[in-house]
Amino acid sequence: MPDLRAPEHLDGHKEEEEMADLLTAERPGTPAGAALTYQDICSRIEAGTPRALYESRRVLAITPDATRTAPLPALIRAVDEVIGAHARRLDYMVALGTHPIMPDEAIARLYGVSAADRAERFAASRFLNHRWDTPGTLQRIGSFTERQIAAATDGRFAEAIDVTINRAVFDYDLLLIVGPVFPHEIVGFSGGHKYLFPGISGGEFLDFFHWLSAVITCMRTIGHKDTPARRVIEQAAELVPTACHLIAMVVQPGQEPPELDGLYVGEPRQAWSEAADHSARIHVTHTPRRYHTVLGHAPAMYDELWVGGKVMYKLESVVADGGRLIIYGPQIDKLSATWGTHLEQVGYHVTDYLVAQRHRFPDVPRGVLAHSALVRGVGEYHDGVERPRIDVELATALPRSLCERIGLGYRDPATVELGDYQNREDSGILYVPHAGEVLHLPAAD
Repeated sequence: MPDLRAPEHLDGHKEEEEMADLLTAERPGTPAGAALTYQDICSRIEAGTPRALYESRRVLAITPDATRTAPLPALIRAVDEVIGAHARRLDYMVALGTHPIMPDEAIARLYGVSAADRAERFAASRFLNHRWDTPGTLQRIGSFTERQIAAATDGRFAEAIDVTINRAVFDYDLLLIVGPVFPHEIVGFSGGHKYLFPGISGGEFLDFFHWLSAVITCMRTIGHKDTPARRVIEQAAELVPTACHLIAMVVQPGQEPPELDGLYVGEPRQAWSEAADHSARIHVTHTPRRYHTVLGHAPAMYDELWVGGKVMYKLESVVADGGRLIIYGPQIDKLSATWGTHLEQVGYHVTDYLVAQRHRFPDVPRGVLAHSALVRGVGEYHDGVERPRIDVELATALPRSLCERIGLGYRDPATVELGDYQNREDSGILYVPHAGEVLHLPAAD
């Protein structure tokens, strides 16, 4: 195991103990009904974050990228207003995981920071990408033994795994995680320490727990708080040498611009748990039946199938056996800017196929295989024959030849008339606008 003593910028065990007391102190509850105002947001951040956590300290705020719905500009301003004036330093990092690197101007748009803001209000702050693609970014902070992995995964896996994280965390006294919570295909519900793993981490641990959830399947993971992947993430978070605090958003579904239905501020596990309970109440829709045809309309923020696959994850359960899911997103013009070559090599297959054929893809990260399996959905592979439960069809800018090569159906998006799918539930057809964040489950489940 690595040396997990306090980094040099902390003043020994006494300060560690004081910080731990502050992080675990009881916080006022933060449930909400109507949309929260900016003043509500500031008040709840202030009430849930003791000043001793950030006063005269170096704070790194960790946020999502542009593939999550959240009123980030308001949150960035509130964090600056409540914390920035008292912290020794307040910087911001986009938790990309392995998503494409964001240019400076894209981060400014994400945060709602104008050139004037950058020169004045945020002049002392840095806006950073998690440069997972740059050698030397990641640092090992510990490892899991085979026995620990076996216990956390209910015996599904037994392997030793190193845990790495962006080495920038050693430059700060507090990691302030600021992000929304939604049902999630890998960890059950997103948010919390997931903004560290995979948000600002990488390597074999990331690939491992993504593959773990693919083996379990999305339908058995999404919408559940206690999942094997969440367990290993929480254990990995205990290895992080810098104190963490959480501002967890619960975003009202279907609102544009996005508004908050709740805000939970405090010790990460507790605040995340409360936010996940809230998300389960407003981000899960129960349909009276399954449908032979489901069209999920991908929002503009999904411009590649790597993230557009969320349409499948949230809707798979309400497609009847032998039915069809159509991912409609004319703006989706690539498989993945990062992993497209691997995905063209592998294609999209059910998990059993990928397990049986793993030897064919020795250089493909397991996280890529996980994406392949999750988008293809559950199914079987016996005697060399693959039998997916449902058909998955792309109505995107991806050409027919590519769709056929990777094992997914094709539909020309120009031929899709939304009126043919809207209000057709009685005929076994479901249309879902802004698909990818609200989980749909049949009432029988």
